[in-house]
Amino acid sequence: MISNQKGFTLWFTGLSGAGKTALAQELLNKLRSQGMRVEVLDGDEVRTNLSKGLGFSKEDRDINIRRIGYVSRLLSRNGIAVISAAISPYRAIRAEVRRAIENEGVQFIEVYVKCPIDVLAERDVKGLYKKALAGEINGFTGVSDPYEEPLDPEIIVETDRESIEESVAKIASELKRRRVLDKVSRLQEPLIKAMGLVRVV
Repeated sequence: MISNQKGFTLWFTGLSGAGKTALAQELLNKLRSQGMRVEVLDGDEVRTNLSKGLGFSKEDRDINIRRIGYVSRLLSRNGIAVISAAISPYRAIRAEVRRAIENEGVQFIEVYVKCPIDVLAERDVKGLYKKALAGEINGFTGVSDPYEEPLDPEIIVETDRESIEESVAKIASELKRRRVLDKVSRLQEPLIKAMGLVRVV
């Protein structure tokens, strides 16, 4: 592992079923293969372990996102690469989290995981979208509850048009442009040579 790695927060936002968790897991594997210290904060897991008891009112949703943002800030300012994968439907709370993290001198990179409702409904094996569209479920984000699309995200991936590999490559390219991965690779090179390993890219 890299002892002097600089942390950052990669914030995935998008509707349920858009592919946030799958992309986060694939990217986690990619970054860890390069020796990075990475943690994923998945929205469903956070609700189970950190936000148990919260409902789905706007206030409760905001509290949940603030908690994810707080943990992201603590980890990333201490040198951890953080991948947050939560719907985070409201622009104002996403902006609040961004400010808090950037005030620590840490990069906040918003990734909009975009996918049309009709495709999400087709993917949804539980049929929740179809029930929500039929008015059988209230407060369903993107149908009967608002989802505010990012106005100027650093990255947009379109999971109805791109494979997981293509979307991850797009994200990795932006991280390299920001010199996050370049820095990691240079720091790791002496260790790789010393151990006689071939670096996985």
